[in-house]
Parts: sequence; C-alpha cells; structure tokens
Amino acid sequence: LFSPQESLIAVALSRAQCFVWAGQPLEAIPAALQALRSSSRLLGPASLRLLPIYLLLAEASTGAGRPRQAAKYLSQAQWIVLQSPDCSAALQSKLHRGLGLFSIAEGNLDQALYHLANDVYLAAAEFGLNSIEVSGGYFHMANIFFHQNKMDAANSLYTEV
Repeated sequence: LFSPQESLIAVALSRAQCFVWAGQPLEAIPAALQALRSSSRLLGPASLRLLPIYLLLAEASTGAGRPRQAAKYLSQAQWIVLQSPDCSAALQSKLHRGLGLFSIAEGNLDQALYHLANDVYLAAAEFGLNSIEVSGGYFHMANIFFHQNKMDAANSLYTEV
C-alpha cells in the first residue's frame, strides 16, 4: 500500500502526464513540480525514481516554449543517472529519448539521432529488439530522416516500427 504522500505524488504525476498527452504542457508543469518536490523530500534529491518526473518536466517545458527550463531538467536527470551506477538500461533509454526529443525541438538533428540511437540500443538491451519500447526511438529517428528527405533510411525505420 502507498502512504498518503506517495498517493499524492502518484496523482500529481498522473495529472501532469494527462495534461502533456492532451497537448496542454503549460498546465502540466505545476502538477509535475508538486510531484518533484514531494518525491525529493520522500526519496532524496538523487533518487532514480525522480528521473521520470524530470523527463516529464523537460517534455512539458519544451512544449510550453521554455527550452532553458527543459535543459535544466534534462541536466538534472543526466546527473542522477551518472550518480547511479545501478541505473537500469530502461531508465537510461528513457533519458536518451528525452534528450533526443529535446534535440529535435532545438533543431539539432545530429544530436537527436545520437540520443535516439542510444535509446534504441538501451531499450533493445533491456526489453528485446522487437519490443514496443524500442519502436518509439525508431519512429522518431524515421521522422528525422523523412524530414531530411533520406527516404531509404526513413522507410527502413518505419518498417521496423
């Protein structure tokens, strides 16, 4: 069973995710910040369990047109991963996906491809090559190649998805 504080964190995080999915990133930020503050107090500032919250904050900040805030949250997520030698490939994959999507938003497509390739590699290592977790990285890479008019690469990756 969850403690009342853990339940509050779960509700805040769920609400923030719903706002992001609904295309309302600005509305997601207060709920995600509440989840972050409460989780930090409960788990400590370097807990791996904070990683999804930082990634959600980065996604919401990017969507809300706040790239400096997004970069700050991504840096914090990277720091947590670097401080955690036992960090799973699954969490590292999520970090690279977040970094890749941020790089796309910033227009740095080479950097995005680097992070998305790491996302695919780590997701495949954790879940298997044909897992749904791998398909997101392939999809985002395919979109980059499509927009670069590199149709052979794009179509190959879309086929993998």
